[in-house]
Amino acid sequence: MSLVISVELDLDHSRFEEIETVTRNILSEHGFGALTEIDVRATLKKKIDVDIRPYKILGACNPPLAHQAIELMPEIGVLLPCNVIIYENKKGKIIVSAMNPDVAMSVVKADGIKELASSVTKSLRKVVRKIEEHFA
Repeated sequence: MSLVISVELDLDHSRFEEIETVTRNILSEHGFGALTEIDVRATLKKKIDVDIRPYKILGACNPPLAHQAIELMPEIGVLLPCNVIIYENKKGKIIVSAMNPDVAMSVVKADGIKELASSVTKSLRKVVRKIEEHFA
């Protein structure tokens, strides 16, 4: 089982902002909001003066599901939010990947977490599939 749920889009960096906007919109349609955003490219340029391809991390959260997880196990917060990354790969294509909660939460041994992770995984699979369909 893979750590990520991913799609490679046959699009280049000129459409990066569009892909990010579509990703945010589709996340929202499925009950997720981006609580955090890290522009890794800009951060690395500023902090260590290196240039990398476009790379963003969105900290996606579905508040009702996050609440359920925290109620089951307060320490689960170290694994939240569900990161979604958008980046340009070495082939010049844009990748959109979401963490796979089934894998990430597999280390947690608390009642109800496995079932909740499975539910979030299903939602994120739908998000990634819809992104792929949007750009097909």
